[in-house]
Amino acid sequence: MKILMVCLGNICRSPLAEGIMRSKLSEDFIVDSAGTIDMHQGSNPDKRSVKTAAKYGIDISKQCSRPITTEDLNYFDKIYCMDLNNLKNVISLAQNEEQRSKISLLMEAADLNHASGDEVPDPYWSELDGFEKVYHQLDEACENIAQKLLISKTQNS
Repeated sequence: MKILMVCLGNICRSPLAEGIMRSKLSEDFIVDSAGTIDMHQGSNPDKRSVKTAAKYGIDISKQCSRPITTEDLNYFDKIYCMDLNNLKNVISLAQNEEQRSKISLLMEAADLNHASGDEVPDPYWSELDGFEKVYHQLDEACENIAQKLLISKTQNS
């Protein structure tokens, strides 16, 4: 199973989501992240994301920002978007229904609804506490999705 986490610049939310999801799944799963813009291409995650992840024993410091590609829509089995704008942008890349069926909002896929609704808020303009809140939201969502994926994998084995 190949999973892609997507946010805008691939420096705050999706690197955190990638690291969290990797920590919850075995190496049988491939987890990556990308952004819908290329502004930060080649950059490491925001230092606040790195610091927040490290606080919980997750190292995302070596991740590298990249934009999502049309090839990603073929390669990945599940593509989780952090918010509605990025969801729309990723769906617009889809060339067929099979690709569109792989794309969803992370919080919807996790069957969670927080105060922010179905979206994971972008902490970029906030202080460290904003990243902390996003971490916990992502952790809960990734836990729910990981459990679903593991059950599905067991049933299909």
